[in-house]
Amino acid sequence: MSKNDNTQNLIDAALAAMPMAYAPYSKFQVGAAILDETGTIHTGVNVENAAYPQGSCAEAGAIAAMVMAGGKTIQAIAVAGRGDLLCTPCGGCRQRIREFAPLDTPILICGEDGLKATFTLDDLLPESFGPDHLTKE
Repeated sequence: MSKNDNTQNLIDAALAAMPMAYAPYSKFQVGAAILDETGTIHTGVNVENAAYPQGSCAEAGAIAAMVMAGGKTIQAIAVAGRGDLLCTPCGGCRQRIREFAPLDTPILICGEDGLKATFTLDDLLPESFGPDHLTKE
C-alpha cells in the first residue's frame, strides 16, 4: 500500500469513526485514526461525561486501542471534526501523541469533506518534553 493510500485510509477511518462519538452535551463529535508501525489503523472517538472533566478525547481512545493491539509507534494520525475551524488535538492529546510518536509524525486535520491541513507533531508541540528526556545513559 502506498503512502497516499495509507493517508486516504487514515482520513477515511477518522471520518467513519466521527459519527460514533458520544457527545450528547457539546454535540461536537470527533474521530481519530492512528497508523502504527505495522500498518494497522486504530480508531477512537470522543466520549463525553456529565462531569465534563471526566470525558475522553478521540486521540486518547485511538492511542489506547493501538496499545491494546500491541502497537508501539504512531506513524501518522488523522483527527476529524465538524465545522469551519481546524479541529487540532488539545494540549493534553498533543502530549499523549508525543509519548508514542517522533516529532516529524504527520498530524492530518480533517473536516467532513476530508483533509484540511497537515502539521507535524513538532509544529503543534514545539520544544516538547518526551520519553527521550527520561532515558538513562
